[in-house]
Amino acid sequence: MAEPVSSTEQQVRAWLLALQECVRRQDYVAARPLFAPTVVAFGTAAALVAGLAALEEAQWRQVWPTITDFTFDLARLRWGESGDLVWAAVPWTSRGRRPDGTLFPRPGRATLIFQRSGQRLQAIHSHFSLAPALSPPP
Repeated sequence: MAEPVSSTEQQVRAWLLALQECVRRQDYVAARPLFAPTVVAFGTAAALVAGLAALEEAQWRQVWPTITDFTFDLARLRWGESGDLVWAAVPWTSRGRRPDGTLFPRPGRATLIFQRSGQRLQAIHSHFSLAPALSPPP
């Protein structure tokens, strides 16, 4: 028998689905309230940024226009909570678009730390990175 889904897990899943839609639509305005103004982040394009405006400029606007089909793998979601903090680790898939328009697989993973803000979660830290390349067997 499957364990019941907690309200916190439902909030994490809803947050991830909301961001997923923002990435797919390149909707920066709708993505902003998902993150705290003081967010600190790492990304596939941003080495280290502090603040929402820096995250949007250095990461989102550099990556979102170059990918398609961004999808969190919610079946592999791991999460936890302690007090007002919640964390999540989740793989994602996307397809990158080369300058000639051809697409290629672009899998990755994300780690997020959320703080409760009323009845919603806001990310205070995010780390999005590409999945490590698998080495061929020796």
